[in-house]
Amino acid sequence: MTGKTKDTPERKTATETMTPLLMAWQTAGLGPLNWLAPTMLERMSDMGSEWFHFVATRVQEDVALQHALLHAKTPAQAQAVQMEFLKKAVDQYSAETGKLVELSGKLFDPADKDGGGDIDNVNV
Repeated sequence: MTGKTKDTPERKTATETMTPLLMAWQTAGLGPLNWLAPTMLERMSDMGSEWFHFVATRVQEDVALQHALLHAKTPAQAQAVQMEFLKKAVDQYSAETGKLVELSGKLFDPADKDGGGDIDNVNV
């Protein structure tokens, strides 16, 4: 029986569900969350996206390593494959660290360098 009864709870919107939770967090001492400006959240999202893309690329490299090791005919070939893998991994991790440092440097930057104007990034 799927009909509604007087005891069936009403469905709430996301705002109706989350507002009491956010108020409870503030009361619990986490403070107001309104200082998280939309631009900051967008930049945090960009950082997360960059990291997930990097991890996906590294997983592909790991699979390619296993494939190459399985097809190595001699120990010397296996060693060469491993050395190339490590060199490439170090280069990729170094490049990714640079990208994430650059993105994190822009996290609280009030100047929107892409748009050329100033933005109100942090509501303090």
